[in-house]
Amino acid sequence: MGIYEIIERRAGNWPETGRPFTYADYKAWELKEGERFELIYGKTFGMSGANERHQAMLMELSSQFHDFLRGKSCKVYPAPIDVRLFYKEDDSDDTVVQPDIIIICDDKKRGCEGCRGGPDLVVEILSPSDTAIEMERKLRLYKEAGVREYWVLDPENDWLMVYCFNEGNISITPYGNTGFIPVGILPELNINLDPVFSRL
Repeated sequence: MGIYEIIERRAGNWPETGRPFTYADYKAWELKEGERFELIYGKTFGMSGANERHQAMLMELSSQFHDFLRGKSCKVYPAPIDVRLFYKEDDSDDTVVQPDIIIICDDKKRGCEGCRGGPDLVVEILSPSDTAIEMERKLRLYKEAGVREYWVLDPENDWLMVYCFNEGNISITPYGNTGFIPVGILPELNINLDPVFSRL
């Protein structure tokens, strides 16, 4: 069953035909435990469940960020957390994503529901169902929303791609699965990839 059918079956406020969904619609839907989706320009996209390795990578990377940021103004948040990339106070914004990890340095972007605007850093850990089209869509979204740094980890092929956005330009740096790598937005931090990609 597709995500549209799931929402239509459970929500009493299904919008009229042709109207894009908004965050107001999104927060009113009641889904079963484990069901997750994202809202991109008013359209829904279902999210697949995470496997054990995905979760192990998320926990290790989150821990390294958290240990470094303890007591600092920037904070790390692992999934699930709603990121309203183009936040509007009246809840009419139409894009809500749920990256695996985000870092927020601006207090004004912290809301009770999650992040209001583009985080400073976004991390996505690929699932087998992710496609190149989906990842290209996310890259454009994050750039447009003012994200400063975007990491994509591939658990199956053991690589990391880091995108840094600076005044409309994108720099791309590929990494393998070992060694220490710098974090652009946190100049004093180097992430150890060995435990992140460990298969033990």
